[in-house]
Amino acid sequence: MSPQKPPRQLHLGAFLQATGHHVAGWRHPGAQADAGRNLAHYIALAQRAEAAGFDALFLADGVAIRGMDDATLPRTARAATFEPLTLLSALAAVTQRIGLVATVSTTYNEPFHVARKFASLDHLSGGRAGWNVVTSWSDAEARNFSLERHPAHADRYARAEEFVDVVTGLWDTWEDDAFLYDKDSGRHFDADKLHTLDHRGAHFQVRGPLNVARPPQGHPVIVQAGSSEAGQELAARTAEVIFTAQQSLADAQAFYRGLKARLARHGRTPDQLKILPGVFPVVGRSEAEAQEKFEALQNLIHPSVGLALLSQHLGGIDLSGYPLDGPLPDNLVEPNGAKSRFQLVTGLARREGLTIRQLCLRVATARGHWSIHGTPQSVADQLQAWFEGEAADGFNVMPPWLPGGLDDFIELVLPELRRRGLFRERYTGTTLREHLGLRRPENLRWQQLEPSLAVGA
Repeated sequence: MSPQKPPRQLHLGAFLQATGHHVAGWRHPGAQADAGRNLAHYIALAQRAEAAGFDALFLADGVAIRGMDDATLPRTARAATFEPLTLLSALAAVTQRIGLVATVSTTYNEPFHVARKFASLDHLSGGRAGWNVVTSWSDAEARNFSLERHPAHADRYARAEEFVDVVTGLWDTWEDDAFLYDKDSGRHFDADKLHTLDHRGAHFQVRGPLNVARPPQGHPVIVQAGSSEAGQELAARTAEVIFTAQQSLADAQAFYRGLKARLARHGRTPDQLKILPGVFPVVGRSEAEAQEKFEALQNLIHPSVGLALLSQHLGGIDLSGYPLDGPLPDNLVEPNGAKSRFQLVTGLARREGLTIRQLCLRVATARGHWSIHGTPQSVADQLQAWFEGEAADGFNVMPPWLPGGLDDFIELVLPELRRRGLFRERYTGTTLREHLGLRRPENLRWQQLEPSLAVGA
């Protein structure tokens, strides 16, 4: 009789956005207002999330200050934060099990740098690194890299496809057992197990090999966050985790089933890609307490900030000339940048008949992600419905303010999920791949080549 398959359980990421995800979260009385430059704050959060059994920490990133020319910018807390790989390297030293996922753009980096940094993080952490692949979206980023405008959407994704191939190829330039460390013979490594990538493509020419040993996980986990057509195709071919923004169960189910169905075209099975929608939870011991917490946050939004944030999510469209209590204009043009977020926000406005003022307040909470508030039982009910209804393999939890929003989820919601058998009691593995139930990729690249192409050192 074959052993019984263990019950499916949620995967949970702790999405740490400095002071929290609510645009005014930094003004909450319990928030760490200087979080963006406070290492002790991040250490405490990382250790708290690890003690709770989260699969991973997730850090978003951009390579510019968004809204730099906006007069409302000084009223937000998103102007100065740590570079994510540097921060995660520090957190690797004070944690043991939790995964460490950082956002790095394929538009404003080079593959060799990215391959080397993530391989190093994987070694430093003992196999806990993950790379969130993004293509960036704003002209502000372009201007920091000798460009006036952000490259076109199709061009960014064509570059990203090749970029990921080069990075994974570099991770495989060393075989797993290449290093001998044989003091008696004087052989540090086996030269037959070091290979030159010699990539020549449309965007990159990279000889290699990488000057870091093959990562403990084989490849750090590949994460992707795009939901556009090009983004979904990139995810279906290369990603192992996808973070997504969905507003309703029906939309989440359609996205989940559609993306999983694409995998077969790339020789992949549904369990090789974990889909984790973002969720913004406000939790109280009663419905009234949860609503009170939510309204207290909403009351902290400066009048001009919500409109500026909404404008950013619509690609920089100026809404100042339209009545706040009227609808979005019908003639909005889809931007070159964040296409999926533009579609999500405009779709939400049309579907629910929201005014610009109402839409500002919705975007100010979770930037288009699923926002829920209620008791531990009602929050767990909703998470369970998505998980069991083929809408999610888990969730990227987006605390409204930090540290209190994360503490509320850990102390109130996790016990309820565990009572239902939906979340782990403790870690059973040591690597991020083991937490997520993802296989470690074998290094088969060089076994398929003629010996003359496997060039030694």
